[in-house]
Amino acid sequence: MLVRWVPPTSEVQRSPLFDEALSFFRQPFIADRAMPNTWAAPLAPPADVVETANEFTVSLDLPGHDPTSLDVKLEGDTLTVQAERKQALENEGFSYVRNERGFGRFARSFVLPTPVDGSKCQASYRNGVLTVTIPKREEARARSIDVKVHG
Repeated sequence: MLVRWVPPTSEVQRSPLFDEALSFFRQPFIADRAMPNTWAAPLAPPADVVETANEFTVSLDLPGHDPTSLDVKLEGDTLTVQAERKQALENEGFSYVRNERGFGRFARSFVLPTPVDGSKCQASYRNGVLTVTIPKREEARARSIDVKVHG
């Protein structure tokens, strides 16, 4: 005999373990339709790494960060950016209706594919975007080679 399965609907049939498991799977996988993937945003700020013939430029979106809290380090061919954003408001006498802006500490590292000259790095922070420019070492730069034609 085949019996049709009906998911539990009443409080009597549902166990606390079922509700906990259901909420666990809903949290990270079902994002708000208005703001997709908001749960991942505080963990890793978006970044662009651009390579030209002479340098690398790494740009990270860090709105709301205090520029004095930015820690930028270059060790060998690895650029590491760390920062901390404080919570905007202390929870005294109010409750959030919606709280999507993340806060806390993060760190991101980028391994650059060719040797770089760490002594000439530059970093700037403008309009919430951190931009780090790292020149390539002379031996890593592309060079044109003249071709001699023998008659």
